[in-house]
Amino acid sequence: MKNFISHTDDIRKKMLEEISCSSIEDLFKQVPVKLKDFNIANPLSELETQREIKAIARKNKTEYSTFMGGGVYDKFIPAAVNYVAQRFEFLTAYTPYQPEISQGTLQVIYEYQTMIARLTGMDIANASMYDAASACAEAVLMAHRICKGKKNKALVSNRLNPEYKEVIKTYCWAQDIEIEWFENELPDDTADYFCVLIQYPDYYGEIPVLSKPDTTYIVCANLSALSILKPPVEADIVVGDIQPLGIAMNFGGPHAGYMACKEAYMRQMPGRLVGRTLDADSRQAFTLTIQTREQHIKREKATSNICSNQSLIALAATLYLSLLGEKGFRETGAISANLAHALSRMLKGKGVKTLNENFFDEFVVEIDDSDKYLANLKEQGILGGIKIDKRHVLVCTTEMNTEEEIINYVEAV
Repeated sequence: MKNFISHTDDIRKKMLEEISCSSIEDLFKQVPVKLKDFNIANPLSELETQREIKAIARKNKTEYSTFMGGGVYDKFIPAAVNYVAQRFEFLTAYTPYQPEISQGTLQVIYEYQTMIARLTGMDIANASMYDAASACAEAVLMAHRICKGKKNKALVSNRLNPEYKEVIKTYCWAQDIEIEWFENELPDDTADYFCVLIQYPDYYGEIPVLSKPDTTYIVCANLSALSILKPPVEADIVVGDIQPLGIAMNFGGPHAGYMACKEAYMRQMPGRLVGRTLDADSRQAFTLTIQTREQHIKREKATSNICSNQSLIALAATLYLSLLGEKGFRETGAISANLAHALSRMLKGKGVKTLNENFFDEFVVEIDDSDKYLANLKEQGILGGIKIDKRHVLVCTTEMNTEEEIINYVEAV
């Protein structure tokens, strides 16, 4: 605020005259009387305020062991991720329109794109999307462009994350695109649809069999699962959330989505893409390339109105993968999966019905009363999962859970 210039008396006078007031007091006379009595406590010093806030904060219960997933996961984040990502060079950067002064940011995005492409088995990835839900919806619109509007029906798995489904519905409604939902098995004939979209693993934790349909194939993949599962190379477009890659849960955001595809569809990809080239002196240089955004080309030729990307979150994901390395990333996935399967076996041993056999780190339990089940666990310091319906709960483990927490969960049921 050092550059703030307060209003002069002349400026205040002119402003009051514009709204037909003769004084500041005259201005505040317009406030209803009953809004003036806020019953506000006496003012406190800075020290007293800190003590008061800390006393209130101590009432929060934060020491829960968590078994909640469903799209947002409690993952270990190396301290270096936030330390580097919050350096002012990254934290205050706006957008890399001028490559001559944005080489660092552009290079980070390029490295991020490379990592996403390698993880998903795709040829190319963009600079990130807003979130997984909009990435799924943008992928459907991208598939519609690929078929050049010759077909108007999308086939989408009903086992997709419910939040993603709602966003897809909104996008498709606006484009007059028809959606048909399927449960488990793909229909034999998919040629009438311009795309098929599934989740891998699906929202309920099950790992579907990836089989290429006779149309554009979109897979919404959990990147953590790809640490040990086969990449969805059968897909034409792969999307999802990068929150598991070193991004805190933060009450649900901000997070970021990713999008990758085969090279043949590169020019239909929305958002930004960073490329690497050589300058006139044969030095490595990075720049935004294949501009498909409506800010850069004729609006009617733009692939999307997405005008930005989540650069800071993509940076954090890049740092996370760099710090863990391929071996460390695989180990976190293996730990998560082993704990989940151990918990599932132990619950079965106690008579709790679980509905998954082929899963990564999430599975569904069937009980008599979901609310009672979760409330009982919470009383014992355990966030036991996500309620799906009256009789089903989605349970998740990550590398942040311990064997002791697994035992406590089973004993508390």
